[in-house]
Amino acid sequence: MTRPDVRPRRPARIRRQLAFLYTGVPLHGAAFLLWLWFSLTVVYAPGGAVVALALATVGATAVTWLQRRRFAAYADTGIPRTPPVKGRNDLQRAWRRLRTGSYWRQLGYHQLAGPVLGVVEAVALVLWVGSIAGITFYGWYWLLPQEWAFIQWANVDGWKMAVAGLFVLPFLPRLTGALIRLESVIARRLLGPSRAEELERRVEDLAERRAETLAAADAERRRIERDLHDGAQQRLVSLAVNLGLARATLTDLPPEARAVIDEAHREAKEALEELNHLVRGLHPHVLDDRGLDAALSGIAARAPLPVQVTVDVAERAAPAVEAVAYFVVSEALANVTKHARASRAEVMATRAGDTLRVRVTDDGRGGADPSGGTGLTGLAHRVASVDGTLAIDSPPGGPTVITVELPCTLRSAL
Repeated sequence: MTRPDVRPRRPARIRRQLAFLYTGVPLHGAAFLLWLWFSLTVVYAPGGAVVALALATVGATAVTWLQRRRFAAYADTGIPRTPPVKGRNDLQRAWRRLRTGSYWRQLGYHQLAGPVLGVVEAVALVLWVGSIAGITFYGWYWLLPQEWAFIQWANVDGWKMAVAGLFVLPFLPRLTGALIRLESVIARRLLGPSRAEELERRVEDLAERRAETLAAADAERRRIERDLHDGAQQRLVSLAVNLGLARATLTDLPPEARAVIDEAHREAKEALEELNHLVRGLHPHVLDDRGLDAALSGIAARAPLPVQVTVDVAERAAPAVEAVAYFVVSEALANVTKHARASRAEVMATRAGDTLRVRVTDDGRGGADPSGGTGLTGLAHRVASVDGTLAIDSPPGGPTVITVELPCTLRSAL
């Protein structure tokens, strides 16, 4: 199946080419005159150079914006904007902009390439107008007043003008199209961002999307936790209570029936305990309400071995980062309980600048290996989700030290 031709029809394409030409000439001329005025001001009136530079810069920025619109409308060429310059005030932003490569590329376009392209576009327009005027010469000759001077001299070589117009006109659409393609290449190189700036912009876009994804995932975990806490967990509590009441009040049941009630009551309590662990693993309420100190203390209180907790976090980190820190401590202590054969453990969380550092130490047998299926691989993936770092020091015989460093905000992480 052939692909349909989506190019505009020939008359519409010619109209767009002519629009590209007659909008380009004044834009190139305006940018050149702005910087010519600034140069003359610097030479003949140095006192007004700063004002002239500001006006010329603003004017060149406006002309650049118009050039982007022109290429998008008449040449189907999208020229991305250069990354914005950040600063505390307008003066600082202007100074920093003068030091960027994009500024000097745009200056080169307006001062060097622009005048040349403007002249070429003007010549192309003259050829278009001259060819059409030559072909239609005798029509103008009979319609316009005879006393017009240009009719009198043109009347002599009118047939030559018509022949020249018929010869040149068929080549003009191709020549104009080639000129537009050449200008598009030059404009993308000089008016658009460089490859490094484009990569930087893409990285920033990806960082923003990744931060939004992490925030959405964290919000979804919180929603699931709330639904489980307010729904299934409450139903299991009610079921366990009812079974307990039935076991206490229905004393005249056969032994087989009492055994069934006892088994159901025990399984309901076990299911409730498992659901409690699941809810705490998703996102504990205490982490939102009271912060990392209370949440880590709760993990330590539930551990089957003594755990010393030290938290020195003057300012709270982002919610998603705190959730990762909570998961790190929870999983690390679970590994200590299952595999380390330790008698005690220590958890320390501190904040230094924009970095949240979490360290979990135990006096177990050591030899922790992420490839051994002990949960350390999942731990590393969870830490990497916010661009954190994970270090494991676990020689045979112990002790084992797991150190995690997390950026306190998702923007600094990404």
